[in-house]
Amino acid sequence: MSSPSSGHDAALPCPGPDDTASTSKNTGTGAGPGTGARTGPGAGSGTGRRTGRGTRWTAGGGSGGRLWSPNFRLYFIARTVAMLGDTMLPVALSAGLLTYGYSAGDIGLVMAASTACFAGFVIFGGVFADRFNARALMIGADSVRVVTQTLGAVLFLTHHIRLWEVVAIAVVNGTMAALFQPGVASTLVRVASDVQGANGVTRTAESTAALLGPAFAGLLIGLTSPGMVFLVHASTYATSAVCLMLLRLAPEAPRLAKAVNGFRTDLVEGWREFRARTWMWAVIVVWMVLMVCTTGPYVPLSAGQIIPAHGAGAYGLVNSAMGGGTAVGALLAIRLRAQRQLRAGSCALFLTALMPLSVGLALPVGAICACVFAAGVGSAYWGVNWATSVQTQVPGDILNRIHAYEVAGSVAMLPVGQALAGPAAAAFGARHVLLAGSVVAVAVASTLLSVPAVRNLRRAPNH
Repeated sequence: MSSPSSGHDAALPCPGPDDTASTSKNTGTGAGPGTGARTGPGAGSGTGRRTGRGTRWTAGGGSGGRLWSPNFRLYFIARTVAMLGDTMLPVALSAGLLTYGYSAGDIGLVMAASTACFAGFVIFGGVFADRFNARALMIGADSVRVVTQTLGAVLFLTHHIRLWEVVAIAVVNGTMAALFQPGVASTLVRVASDVQGANGVTRTAESTAALLGPAFAGLLIGLTSPGMVFLVHASTYATSAVCLMLLRLAPEAPRLAKAVNGFRTDLVEGWREFRARTWMWAVIVVWMVLMVCTTGPYVPLSAGQIIPAHGAGAYGLVNSAMGGGTAVGALLAIRLRAQRQLRAGSCALFLTALMPLSVGLALPVGAICACVFAAGVGSAYWGVNWATSVQTQVPGDILNRIHAYEVAGSVAMLPVGQALAGPAAAAFGARHVLLAGSVVAVAVASTLLSVPAVRNLRRAPNH
């Protein structure tokens, strides 16, 4: 029943499910814009200025009429509505299973089943998206999830809940998310001439959905039942599928190699292209360390520190501060456009150290909220610049596969960090683990800036 969010952005270097991308994570050596991508003004019309170490910033532009084309409006609605449903699901799943006597461990099993299938199959989804029609694959994945979430709603509404059935639905949903996600990157560059502006407004909408979705789910459960939330979630996938079907995209240039290459050859080619881009694999390797040491432990350990000391309301306030910060960071990324995007994004990542630091130091709730807000700004600013780099630096005929490798590398280490959080806290103390996580966050940002391929990557022409 649980599925990785449409964008997966929260767990990714981008995003965050983006997609995303959240990720939904939407998530990228200067090969130029992808095949079939529309090119347009990159930095807008603002006044240029130089800020520190040669990074050139351009303010303004890019997010007006050139961005809100009919195609992008449909894409935006599809991503936003799906993200709203994805943020509602964990609340309904937890409340529903607990109501029928299942434990927190059972809830974790369902979520782990979905995440494991996503991480395990997303690379294959990238190959399928490059070999066939990425949009058709996304529509098919949404359609299957309409069926599975409707089935989940029936199970809860008829009070026939068996754990293996819920896990089976989660497995299908995770696999469908793995087929859906790779096409996100290539679709965005085909519907938006201003890729960074598109990433910014999409990330802002996803942040807003992350704020509203859980609250709406709780209200709906209070008035009706968890089954109704599953029906609403199914309708969000249906809305996404319809919007994607209505897109009017220019034909893509044919990829001649796919007629003769086998599946394994495409898989190997994707890995070879991924490895050839030092700036990309360097970020993913460093990001895996961040997932294990900082992001993974933060959620369970921060809840264990804040809720007993200040109550569940305070914990909700802290999460809201994070959502507000990511919305502001995404808007900032629309306005401030560095010529060296990953250098600017890496500088913003230093702010993310404030999140585990504030909880580890047991600061007052107000101070924690301020620190988490700042961390959200830094995280979203990095995410938009990372997603834009991926989408504009990689040729279109390999973008889906490279994006899949990027997503898989980012997501794979998150459950490891979550699993190690408990034993590490028992051995060293939760606050010490959180403080160590803040040190790792600073080290990650510093390491990214120390890699020439990362800090010197220039914005793609016309973007």
